[in-house]
Amino acid sequence: MSHWDVHHLPRADGKTFLVTGGNAGIGYFAAEQLAGTGATVLLGSRDAAKADAAMTSIRSLVPDAKLAHLPLDLSDLSSVKSSVDSLEAGRLDAVVCNAGVLLENQPRRETAEGHELTFATNHLGHFVLVHHLMPLLEAADAGRVVTTGSFVGKSAELDLDDLQSKRDHQPKRTYARSKLAQMLFAFELDRRLRAAGSTVLSVVDHPGGALDSLTPARPAHPAPERRKFPAGLLLQGKEAGAWPAVRAVLDPAVRGGEMYGPRVFGLRGEPRREPVRGKLADTELAARVWAASVGLTGVEVTQ
Repeated sequence: MSHWDVHHLPRADGKTFLVTGGNAGIGYFAAEQLAGTGATVLLGSRDAAKADAAMTSIRSLVPDAKLAHLPLDLSDLSSVKSSVDSLEAGRLDAVVCNAGVLLENQPRRETAEGHELTFATNHLGHFVLVHHLMPLLEAADAGRVVTTGSFVGKSAELDLDDLQSKRDHQPKRTYARSKLAQMLFAFELDRRLRAAGSTVLSVVDHPGGALDSLTPARPAHPAPERRKFPAGLLLQGKEAGAWPAVRAVLDPAVRGGEMYGPRVFGLRGEPRREPVRGKLADTELAARVWAASVGLTGVEVTQ
């Protein structure tokens, strides 16, 4: 595979990309980098003020950026269809399923629909979103679903009888399980898309070890307290954490079912393709997660 230059991205004029959680963190930097390619970038966010601040910040660095806010609350599954219906686009070239929550030091919380909040936001909301976006992705020449997983999700253990963490809720473990479910969904999605003869690709990325304290300041994100040596040798900032997702969206050499992450031990550095192995390659587990997701949401993504 040819060298990928994170600082000289290919042009994407005329294309439209949606980044969920595009107003903050890794999602913000993915939106900023994609905006620099000439594409139209939609920031999926439930907070209009934060989305406006992010767009102002991006335009301070990319003056001709084509940006818009898509009101989107992934924790409210019943609202996702109306958000997609509000899109004024005949096609969508890629969606970056990036938005997520980690409720540290908080008790278990449920959405109005009775789903555990972390699992609903990180996984079920994206499952429903992709279902409703599929006609727009199919209308593109080669649409892509890019799912941002997590390094910690690779080593998580799923309890298929307790996906909602009713019996044993620990915030960080619940988060890791939700990210593993997301990644398994993305790989299963690509298998189903290939079987259906679809032109849409499903690709997984993860940001490695991306810390606020190593992230450059932006107008929408003041400079954080800097972390000293040796964190910078092992980890990276969130602008670099966005590189794998951006490559998964733009690189014409990317194929469905692949995974991209940082080059150095999967924790930092330029994005490269990673082997898919262990639980992530467990097709039976992925199919069971898919079936459970259909049962919890009532939607079937590739129908």
